[in-house]
Amino acid sequence: MSIKNWLVIGQGDIGLPVTNQLAEDGLSVTGLARSDRSHYALDAQVTFIQADALTLTAEQLQDFSSIAIIVTPDEYSASGYNNSYLAISQHLAQFTEQLTRLERIVFISSTGVYGQDNGEWIDEYTTPITPEREASKVILQAEQVLQQGFGDKAIIIRPSGIYGRERLMRLRKAREPQKEPVAAVHWSNRIMDRDLVNIITKVLTIETPKPLYIATDYLPVTTLELGTWLSEQVGAAAPEIDSEKTAVTGKRLHSNIPLAWLRYPDWQIGYADILQQQKQT
Repeated sequence: MSIKNWLVIGQGDIGLPVTNQLAEDGLSVTGLARSDRSHYALDAQVTFIQADALTLTAEQLQDFSSIAIIVTPDEYSASGYNNSYLAISQHLAQFTEQLTRLERIVFISSTGVYGQDNGEWIDEYTTPITPEREASKVILQAEQVLQQGFGDKAIIIRPSGIYGRERLMRLRKAREPQKEPVAAVHWSNRIMDRDLVNIITKVLTIETPKPLYIATDYLPVTTLELGTWLSEQVGAAAPEIDSEKTAVTGKRLHSNIPLAWLRYPDWQIGYADILQQQKQT
């Protein structure tokens, strides 16, 4: 049996804990980032490569059985996404024939690739309508590059809105005394960052992954309901309804993540955990 080796491209808020989790599980894992190792709290067992992913050669990649692409752009613009998500996908896809040991390449995408915006239900079989946001178009294109290059070895994970103990935008808004009015029915979806790390780790290591995962919890929620609930929890005034935004917007995502993979199967459990943790610190 051939030795399995994992490569995680990107050591940010999600890539780093994925790398460390694989190492803690006793797997042979290499983390790649442009900054030197001192920037990252890496497990001692992790091999580290300091490099730009766009400089990787087939020779450097040939021993890896699994590759995960977990990157963020230098700037949140179409060009920023072109220079990261798409450029890396295109670069790796040119080595398809040479990477004979590669079993899977996992790409962390976004549910922003779904251009649906009328409250539709979306599941793993739904074809995305072309999104309006240019950056989302680029991410969708990067997915397609990998699928065309690597075929069924390419596994796509599309996370919804990521939140967590260090990702507190919604809670900060809930605490604001003067809130912007919100739409009556704008559907939104989310996933706790720690659950996303677990999902990626599972997809990298299970025997037969699906080709696509919608990494979201089991409870879509309107921004009004979410804002009202969070405001109540922190003792702040609830947001008012924007009388001009009467149309149903957003989308509702059907998670295809096994329930056993989630510590936080809905947003109320997740935010309750965050609020409890804040009380203790």
